[in-house]
Amino acid sequence: MSKAILNPVVSNVTAVGDASAIITIEPLASGYGQTLGNSLRRVLLGSIEGAAVTAFKIDGITHEFTTIAGVKEDVVEIMLNLKSIAIKLFSDKPVELSLSKKGGVVTAGDIKTTADIEIANPDQLIATIDDPKTELKIDLVVENGRGYQTIEESTLKRLHSDMIALDAVFSPVRRVRYAVDKTRVGDNVDLDKLTLTIDTDGSIEPGDAFEQAAAILMAQYEALAGDTRISDEEPIASDDDQATDLLGLPVDELNLSARTTNALIGAGVKTVGELVSLSDEELNDLKGFGAKAREEVKEKVAELEF
Repeated sequence: MSKAILNPVVSNVTAVGDASAIITIEPLASGYGQTLGNSLRRVLLGSIEGAAVTAFKIDGITHEFTTIAGVKEDVVEIMLNLKSIAIKLFSDKPVELSLSKKGGVVTAGDIKTTADIEIANPDQLIATIDDPKTELKIDLVVENGRGYQTIEESTLKRLHSDMIALDAVFSPVRRVRYAVDKTRVGDNVDLDKLTLTIDTDGSIEPGDAFEQAAAILMAQYEALAGDTRISDEEPIASDDDQATDLLGLPVDELNLSARTTNALIGAGVKTVGELVSLSDEELNDLKGFGAKAREEVKEKVAELEF
């Protein structure tokens, strides 16, 4: 296998509009076009961090199933429009925003932003005020996240209980398509070329989203590499483990004389642990245990390094 197969590169990046790009990766070993294409597509759609409106409040409105006097859209339509706002949030914490407008078309550009917020699609429609005397006031909460957040999760995380929660699609990547074609390097014609078409909401460049996805995959595989290796060597017992094993050894396996062994067992001393716990005075008090037996035991205990 040639070096080129093991080292694929991004051979071309072509911008298609403001929020779309075609990225070409080659050369890949046969079959790896599908493998990489599917992996990158899944990560791009579900794992890239983005921001979304997760809760809102409209002055004078207590629930979403209602209309607003002087406003063309009902509250459900306004909810859908709020979910379509593409936002960059430069903060790990939720940010509260507001907008207030009297008469005319209300767009995302009318939201009063802070230094932590950037609206990528300021022309996104929010509502249309038919009555020039009607003023629409909306408070919003914007959060960072990954993937999809259900309306139940948004409800539990609400900053204010009087706000209406929204389910949120945080991913700034809207669509990913990939195609695999054959390519060649020298005499090797059985190679793959992967072409990815990435569409975002404008809050992130397609190339940046691609690089983030590749980095996420690399981090996951590096974390797993080597974790399944099993050593053929027996674990080496520590000194503490060896000492514990010896303490449970029966005294009749210490190779003491038969007289000494019988005296110990007859006195109820059956293990090394019980033996080494005896003091000199207690040894002297053992029935049938003379000076010779005592010296024999002391030598054996010293041999065992107790």
